[in-house]
Parts: sequence; structure tokens; C-alpha cells
Amino acid sequence: MTTIVVFILYLLMMLGIGFYFSKKANSLNSYYLGNRGMNKWVVAMSAQASDMSGWLLMGLPGAIYLSGFSEAWIAVGLGVGTYLNWKIVGKRLRKYTHFCKDSITLPDFFSNRFRDEKGILRFIAAFFILAFFLFYTTSGFVSCAKLFSTIFDWSYSTSLWIGVVVVVGYTFMGGFMAVSWTDFVQGIMMLIAVMLVPAIICSLNGGFAPTIDAMNSVNPYLMNLFTNASTGKAITMISIVSSLAWGLGYFGMPHILVRFMSIKDPKDIVHSRRIAMTWVILSLGASVLIAIFGRYYLMQNGITLDDPEKVFIVLVQHLFPTVIAAILLAAVLAAIMSTADSQLLVSASAFSNDIYKKIRKKASNNELMWISRIVVIVIAVLAALLAMMGNPEAATAQKGKSFLDVVMSLVSFAWGGFGATFGPLVLLALFWKRTNFAGAVAGMLVGGITTFVWKFYLSSFASSYAIFGIYELLPGFVLSFVTIVAVSLCTKAPSKEITDEFDAVENFKFSDLIKQ
Repeated sequence: MTTIVVFILYLLMMLGIGFYFSKKANSLNSYYLGNRGMNKWVVAMSAQASDMSGWLLMGLPGAIYLSGFSEAWIAVGLGVGTYLNWKIVGKRLRKYTHFCKDSITLPDFFSNRFRDEKGILRFIAAFFILAFFLFYTTSGFVSCAKLFSTIFDWSYSTSLWIGVVVVVGYTFMGGFMAVSWTDFVQGIMMLIAVMLVPAIICSLNGGFAPTIDAMNSVNPYLMNLFTNASTGKAITMISIVSSLAWGLGYFGMPHILVRFMSIKDPKDIVHSRRIAMTWVILSLGASVLIAIFGRYYLMQNGITLDDPEKVFIVLVQHLFPTVIAAILLAAVLAAIMSTADSQLLVSASAFSNDIYKKIRKKASNNELMWISRIVVIVIAVLAALLAMMGNPEAATAQKGKSFLDVVMSLVSFAWGGFGATFGPLVLLALFWKRTNFAGAVAGMLVGGITTFVWKFYLSSFASSYAIFGIYELLPGFVLSFVTIVAVSLCTKAPSKEITDEFDAVENFKFSDLIKQ
């Protein structure tokens, strides 16, 4: 009963934030970008909270629980990718999107950047956003179902739909500002929860060093970066490269990139980067330790685990008194909601601003906002129906689970899809003047299609040809990048208007941007 009360209070708080900001979401710019007036703390925390999702407390710990420290290469790749994204893309994207006809979405920017009067880039970009976010949002709802069913012993379907209603509720009402401010609160909760669990386990074992020694005595491979703890076999170079390749995904994440576009003062990107990197390093490091220490703790106490992705949930239930456990478990819900809401909002903007608005050119501002809210509901329902297709009664071994039932698999595919489809184009559109419309179209198509083909067809040949076992993000990203460069060089150069704009952005002063 105590846990239910804590969860209800938490959910009411999130809905309250949504209701408050519903009064401020009175234009497309405010609904999608918060009128480009977000402060550095909110931008930093909301970017990382929406980035990590339930993956931080369920997907990543589950993978490391099974294989040990050898799965931590993913965390290394993500840490490096986070830094490079803030360092390389942040300021330039904030300036360019404002300067380029005040673009408020990623498809909007691509279309304006390459003077796509026919809307071809918009439609392609919007299509891939809707497709990949459907899988990404599904991962959040699967996480929600696992959380509620484990804590309250509810059915999978009941748990799933309760999570859907709450997430849709405040996203529907408040738009970007509601999403960003709830992400700020949820980011703080996630950080506290993820650091507290390994700290308690260490204290129970007499400190960090004794805990490590105890783990090594049980399984010497748990802390080995190059050996799978379950099999005792060395991991392959392809596995390491695939894990590190996760970092490339950041350059193409619409729900993260939009945070850069929303910050009030571009100069604050530097401060936001420092805040974000502190959060990321602490969170990823603690998440890895939760899995490693958790595997040892559960083993020593004779606690069985039917699903590795529930390791954090089970640890919290056994380590803390009911009230504290309820608060920490609310952090799992926070992690899930912080990403699902962002995904729904970006999906809504992709449809209403980049598809519907171009078809119905006379649509009013109010009409577009209501279309956005309706799309939030539609995407959420589709994602929930997809999540229902997962098999919650699958075998405990990861290999026995459905693709749709494993959070890590869903996140991995969506992450790879966004990184391969948009990442190369974002980088080249921002920093290479010779990039043209033909290259942009070809690159997006090659990146997106490669992701699907590699994941659902070519990867089946991995047992015979090891190269096909590599994470689909890497070949998709490389092929997309090469395609954009090759097609751009083989076709007509951009117009003088486009190249002059590119140069003008280079010389544009931040102070001028703020005065506008």
C-alpha cells in the first residue's frame, strides 16, 4: 500500500507539472522548443534524462548482469559520444537552426538548410522518426510493464496501459516545457537512485575493495573487460567495436538534439555540457556497478532472478525499507517517462509540422497543436500494442526472449536507426559547405534502409560470417556518411544562397542571436 501511495504522489506531481505548463504551450515554438528559452540546468538534465530512459536502470544492468564487465564497453562508447555531441554539435546546431528560418524540428532544419521546396527531405526524415520512435517508445512501455508487474504483481497488460496513460497525460497537456521540467526532476531522482544502490551493497560488505575481492573469489571474470563472465570466453573485437559504436548514435538523436536547439543562450552550451557529463559519468558508472555488485549480492543471499533486466528493482526491494524502496523505484518510472515523453513529442512534431502542415498549408496554429496532441495518443497506443506482442512469460535466458520483450534489443535497434539515418547528415550539414540536397536524400535513405536490412536480414548470417554480427549502427553510419559525400560531389554544387548562409552562420555572433 505504501508503494502505491508513493507512486500516486509521484505521478500526480508529474501531471501537475504538465498542467502548469499547458497554459504556456500556446504556440508551435513553445510546444516544441519552449520558445528557445530553456536554462542551462534544465537543458543539461533533460537531455541526459531523455537519453538514458529505463535503459539506464533496466537494459544496461540486465546486459552486464549476464555478461559481466565486458558489456561496460557500451557505457564507454556512450560517455565519449555524449561529450562529442555537446562539444561538436551543440552550439553550431543552436545557431544554425535559429539562423535557418528558425527551424524548430530536425526535418524542418534539413528542409530549410537545403532549400527543399517540395518537402522531400521533410517526408523522409519524418517517416524514419515515426518508424524508429515507435520501437523506442515501445521499449519504454515494456519497461513500465515490467516495473509495475514486478512491484505490484499486476498483469503485464494492466501495468502497460497504466504507464501509457500517465506518460501521455502530461505530454499531451504541456509540450516541450512540461517534458523538459519533468525530465529535470526525473534526472535528479535517477542519479540519486542509481548511486545509492551500489553504495549500500559496498557498505554491507565492508567497503569497495572488500566487495571487489569477494566478487573475484566467486567469479574472477565479473570485472574483466575482455572476458564474458557467464561463458569465461574472451569477447571478440567485433563485440567491442559494436559496443563503442553506440557513441555514434548521439549525432542523430532528435529528442536530444532538440535540447540544443531550445537553450536560451548558446554560450550556456558549455556549462550544460559540464553538467551533463558529470551526470552521465556518475550514472553510467553506478549502473555498471549495480549489475556487477547486484549479481554478487543476489547470489550470496540465495535470491533468484527470472529476468536480468529486473536486477535494480529486486535489489531495491531487498535492500531498503518500504518507503525508501518506493521512492527509489519511482526513479525507474522516472527514467522510463523521461524518454517516452520526449519521443512522443518529437514524433508528434514530425507528423504535424513536417507532414500535416505541408499537406494542409492553411492549418491554424491551434489546429496544428491539436493534431500534435492527437498524434501523441496515436503513437502511444501503437507502441503499447507493439509492446503487448512481447512475451512476458518467456524463458529467463536472454536468448529465450522475444525481440519485443527485451528492453535492450528495442533500444539498440532504435538507437542504431537514428544514428545511421540522421547522424552523418547532421554533422555534414553543419560543417561541410559542399553538402547538397541530393546527398542529403541519398544519405538518409541509405542509413535508414541499411539499419533495417542489417538487423532483420544480414545479421542472420553472423554465425557464418562474423562481420554481420557487428552492431547495425556502424555500417549504417559509415555507408550513409560515404553516400552523402559521394553523391554531393557527383551532383550539382549548392547554390550561392545556401553557401552564403553557411558562411554567415560561421560569422554570426551569439550576442546578435540573443538580441533578436
